[in-house]
Amino acid sequence: MKTLKLIDMTLREASAIRGRELTFKEKLEIARSLDRLKADTIELAPISGSRADQLANSTIASMVATRISAAVDISIGNVEETWMSVKSAGKPKLNLLVPVSPVQMEYTCHKKAPAMLETIREQIKQCRFYSEHVEFSAVDASRAEQDFLYQAINTAIEAGADKVTICDTAGVMLPDEFGAFVAAVKKNCPGLDNIELYVQISDEMNMAVACAAAAVANGAAGVKCTAVNNGYPTLEEMTHFVQIKGVDMGITTQIRVTELNRTVRQLEKILSPEEENRFANVTIEGIGTANVCLDSNDSIEEVIKVVRQLGYDLTEEDNAKVYEAFLRVADKKHFVGTRELDAIVASTAMEVPSTFRIKSYVINSGNVITATANILLEKNGEELRGVGIGDGPIDAAFQAIEQIIGHHYELDDFQIQTVTEGRDAMGSALVKLRASGRVYSGNGISTDIIGASIRAYLSALNKIVYEEA
Repeated sequence: MKTLKLIDMTLREASAIRGRELTFKEKLEIARSLDRLKADTIELAPISGSRADQLANSTIASMVATRISAAVDISIGNVEETWMSVKSAGKPKLNLLVPVSPVQMEYTCHKKAPAMLETIREQIKQCRFYSEHVEFSAVDASRAEQDFLYQAINTAIEAGADKVTICDTAGVMLPDEFGAFVAAVKKNCPGLDNIELYVQISDEMNMAVACAAAAVANGAAGVKCTAVNNGYPTLEEMTHFVQIKGVDMGITTQIRVTELNRTVRQLEKILSPEEENRFANVTIEGIGTANVCLDSNDSIEEVIKVVRQLGYDLTEEDNAKVYEAFLRVADKKHFVGTRELDAIVASTAMEVPSTFRIKSYVINSGNVITATANILLEKNGEELRGVGIGDGPIDAAFQAIEQIIGHHYELDDFQIQTVTEGRDAMGSALVKLRASGRVYSGNGISTDIIGASIRAYLSALNKIVYEEA
């Protein structure tokens, strides 16, 4: 039996589902869920160049065992930067996304066919310099001139690509047409005899699974899917297809079917536009809290109203501190969003004595071992030690702290961002814990993002302990 490879594009296509960037926490949760399913590959979106994108990629790469494929947009060409963000993965891969139709080549890359072939050759070679595994994706292959498509694929293979994806981006082909299309590509690109050919099919006419079946029958080794319905075949649909026709076609899949339904339901909840933000239904004069932008002209009443809708219940003294800090930030940034306001509350309000202090921590993590954390805290002069096991280094650290305090608090939010640039950049972590219906936030800063996260958790924890004393 041949194993049909199901490559998951949920993280790569997530912005098209929600219409906005996922948070750091959401990306990690989705990656963990997909890793449990044992898809062949988890694909990541092209990075924009921000430190946040690189940090998210590197964290995901270090915490999952599944192969990680980082997309590189040929019009940007940030190969080295993309590679650095995923090189810690156990099985990293670079995926060069290339428009091959005449319109898209000129629109996105401003190149004609001969120049495009040379660009493909150069960038595949650059990808191959960094990564042992390089994929060439012809993102609109069904609208390309056939001779040029064959040239582009052959050029990519000659330059070092060991996997090729052809896409019906428009979703305009019927199953028999797409099967013939795949067969023609196989026939005219002899290099495909020794490498894997994948397909990516739009479900514009609700025929993507049928087209995928035709592609597999004509030699495709893998199909690009998403965990939730997003205009492509879903993992559930393709797994169901293999369960019914796998024996007849001599194919199987390594997806953990028993985990599939539960995991997909979880991901639908995370990715559902209706669940985009827990405060989406809270409005200020008709505007959702998630979309609020405040500036220095806003009064303390308006600012504190947003603070309350974010879940904080502060004293008058803390409200005054928050507003004073808000004005300082607003003068520099001209506007302050809810995320900045979260950070202001975490670092300014509810300052309390430190019941728990961090003494030391040791973290063990990697792509082939389970993350563990050994943390030593001090409370009123007494040293307390805890050991935690988690899905990643930060989760393990939080588990160790919970072991020490003997209590689990709901993690309402967790955010990481950089506050300085360069190799020794300072990282800022924000942790929001929920206790007795109230939200307590903590902020931590360190060049070590795990240390920043531990300090942020303890900052929020100390506020809870102080309030409950």
